[in-house]
This record gives sequence, C-alpha cells and structure tokens, in this order.
Amino acid sequence: NTLVILPFESAPLTQPVAQIKNKGVFITVVDRGLTDTNAQNAYVAGDNPGFGKVAAEFMAKALDGKGDIVILRGIPTVIDNQRVDAFNEVIKANPGMKVLDAKHGNWNRDDAFKVMQDYLTKYQKIDVVWCQDDDMAVGVLQAIEQAGRTDIQYVVAGAGSKDMIKKVMDGDKMIPVDVLYPPAMVGTALEMTAANFYGQVPVRGVYTIDATLVTKDNAKDFYFPDSPF
Repeated sequence: NTLVILPFESAPLTQPVAQIKNKGVFITVVDRGLTDTNAQNAYVAGDNPGFGKVAAEFMAKALDGKGDIVILRGIPTVIDNQRVDAFNEVIKANPGMKVLDAKHGNWNRDDAFKVMQDYLTKYQKIDVVWCQDDDMAVGVLQAIEQAGRTDIQYVVAGAGSKDMIKKVMDGDKMIPVDVLYPPAMVGTALEMTAANFYGQVPVRGVYTIDATLVTKDNAKDFYFPDSPF
C-alpha cells in the first residue's frame, strides 16, 4: 500500500519509485529527494538550503568576511546540491572569502579522512572546513590532528550527533557550532504516512524541519546522551 524510502542516490532511484507510484502505491520520500518530485506523494526532509546557508553565514560572521575554505560534499544527491548551492550564494556575497576546493566525502568518515588528507597536502593555508555531516567531521578532525596543522581555525559540520553536540557544549575550539539535521525525521515520515490512511485529511506535499544553528548557548537543548546517533 505504501513505500517510505530514503534514497541512497537520487537519480538511479527516481524511475523505479515512479513506476511503483504509478501502480497506486503511496510514496513518502525521506531526506534525499528524487530528481522528479512527481514520483512522490509526500517528502520529509531537513531544510537543506538552510543547512548550507546557516553554515556559511556563521563562517562569514566569525571570519569577518575573509578566509579560505575547503568543502567536503556528501553523496551526489539533490540535497547535496541544495546545500552547496545555498552555501556558495552566501560566500559570493563575501568577496573576501574563497572556496579552495569541494570534493565528495560521501557522508563517510573514512572517505572524509582521505579527502582531508588530500586537501592538507594540496593547500598550505586553510582557515576553515565545511563538511556536511558530523560523521565526516570525525575523519576531518583526525586528518588535521595527524598532520599537526595549526592554521585551521575550526570545522563546521552538521546533523546533531551527540558527540558533536557535546563538543559544542564543552567549548571545543575546533567544533564551535553544529547545524541541526534531525535523523529522527524518518519517524516523522512514518507518522505522516500513517496519517494519510487513518487521518481526516489526506497527506500531500513537503514537510521541512528547520536547520538550527547549535551553539554553546543552546547546545544543551539538543544533547541526548542516550541517543544511538
């Protein structure tokens, strides 16, 4: 009757999902959107343009509009493009800031470690790192520590993992903030999908969860030590 799906990649899954929808199956897409929105009935995700925008605005303010940045992208998906495009729009408005490089770390700490090693070899001066995921930040921090680099002021990641939120709470200078992208949204998607069948109003359209900037001042509100993530 229904399919709730979080696509690994957007493009390869769009046509298969559309074929299922055409057979009358109710489709809820979570997080990584399909390339054709007609292939879904409902879509639940974080604010991906906001995710990139919030990170870039923090950097622009913290760096006073000047600095060299490297980016670790995620997997090639719709949301990866949305995040990077929004990030770059803010950077363009700050001509003193420059993106040195942007490569895919695939939201994976091991891949991110390798990408960051490449950046550290290639660039003698990096002010800040933006990586789209807390798990990638683990690999990035490991690469920076192993290289003994002191020029990098901090790393901005996101998702809201308990380890990164704890670093923000504790005032870790390398992780001053985190951008929220709640992993529990899959639960929200399931609730909305069930509501379509049992509620009074049909469920359709897009449900977006805010991209909140987590700082030392509000981190306690987002720290859940018993969370599996």
